[in-house]
Amino acid sequence: MNEQPAQPCMLEGRLPRHIAIIMDGNGRWAQARGLPRHAGHRAGVEALRRVVRAGNDLDIPVLTVYAFSTENWKRPATEVKGLMDLLVEYLEEDHDELLAANVTVNVIGHWQELPVLTRRAVERVVRETRGRARTINVALNYGGRREIVDACRRLVQAALAGAVRPEAIDEARFAQELGTAGQPDPDLLIRTAGELRLSNFLLWQLAYTELYVTPVHWPDFTADDLHTAILAYQSRQRRFGGIGEGGGEGGC
Repeated sequence: MNEQPAQPCMLEGRLPRHIAIIMDGNGRWAQARGLPRHAGHRAGVEALRRVVRAGNDLDIPVLTVYAFSTENWKRPATEVKGLMDLLVEYLEEDHDELLAANVTVNVIGHWQELPVLTRRAVERVVRETRGRARTINVALNYGGRREIVDACRRLVQAALAGAVRPEAIDEARFAQELGTAGQPDPDLLIRTAGELRLSNFLLWQLAYTELYVTPVHWPDFTADDLHTAILAYQSRQRRFGGIGEGGGEGGC
């Protein structure tokens, strides 16, 4: 009788509170298989479903995924339309599952500039999932620099109106103006497809985040890959500029 090899176990007390993911490699995945780019994006939606379910199973409080950046408008119009259609399809097909999983969908970025059908799908899922235990942030028409500029603009307007004193503006107050207000900063950033850059993603929030880059293209990313990333995170010692809180400790 052949026994299955034991799977490495995660330390429950050191699970990340917030995981952010740059879902990269859809196009290259499709190209390697002689498929159109849209096929890669559709396979990427299935990977997103797997990871959302795995995050729910682990009870990760916050998951943030980079779905569409402000720079993605530079892509061909047919590809952009296909991405928007896939987003609507995902939000409609998985609506009931998200409700059952007790997940709040929070959309960050200038999603109000998206096509009308996309906006309607976003508005519905945001409205109907509000106030639940876990959060999925979907970054749509999002750029980290734009988010910071928007936050600065709102604080300047508040100061001019007398609603906030300039000397009262600190890092905590600034963070209240971001799309992730009230949430912990990401503990772990996962980037797929091997690229070594942040791509204008959560530039403020990622100041002390542990980075994990995998060569796996996003459509091939599985729950096991997520577990591997978390295990790598748990093996590290997080210092935050000090001596550190310990890492790689204990067993299961």
